[in-house]
Amino acid sequence: MILLRGGTGGLELLMVKRNPSARFMAAHWVFPGGAVDPVDGVGERALAAAARRELREETGIQLAADAELVLYARWITPERAPVRFDTWFYLASAPEGQEPAVDEAEIVAARWLTPQRAIELNARGGFELAFPTRRQLEQLAGFASAEHLLTRSRERADIVEPVMPVITDAGEIVLP
Repeated sequence: MILLRGGTGGLELLMVKRNPSARFMAAHWVFPGGAVDPVDGVGERALAAAARRELREETGIQLAADAELVLYARWITPERAPVRFDTWFYLASAPEGQEPAVDEAEIVAARWLTPQRAIELNARGGFELAFPTRRQLEQLAGFASAEHLLTRSRERADIVEPVMPVITDAGEIVLP
C-alpha cells in the first residue's frame, strides 16, 4: 500500500522499516503490505483486502470501508530470485487525523517522506531500499501532489502491466 498525503504543498508517502531480524528484506524501508491470507478472499478483491489489512496490522492506520484504492504497479520478482513474489501496489489517500503506530514485530519504524527525500536518504547509506521500491520512488518523485498522482493513476489503472526484473550473471537486478 502506497499511502499518500499532501496537496499542493507536496506529495508524501508512508514508508516503514522492516524488522532487522526479518527473514526477507530485513531492515529495508518499504511500503506497508504483505501476503494474502485466506480471510482476504480470492482474486483481485483479496489483493486489495490484504493491502488494507496489512496497513492496519503494521501501522494501525484504518482506511474507511469506502476508501478508494487505485492500482499503481505490479512487480514480480526475478525467476532466479530465491524468494519470489507477485506484488500488487495500490495507492490510497491517508485518512485525516491518523498517524502510524508501528507494530514493533514486522515493522520497527515509520516515516512520512517525499519520494525524493527517500531516494536521497538511500544514496547516503543506512536507508535500505529494494530495487522495486527505489524504482517506484523515482517514478513517484515526478508528481507534485497526492491528487495529481491519484488522477493520473486512475486513468491507467486498467492497463498496469507486470514488471519482472532479471538477475544478471553478475548478480545485479536490472529491468529487461
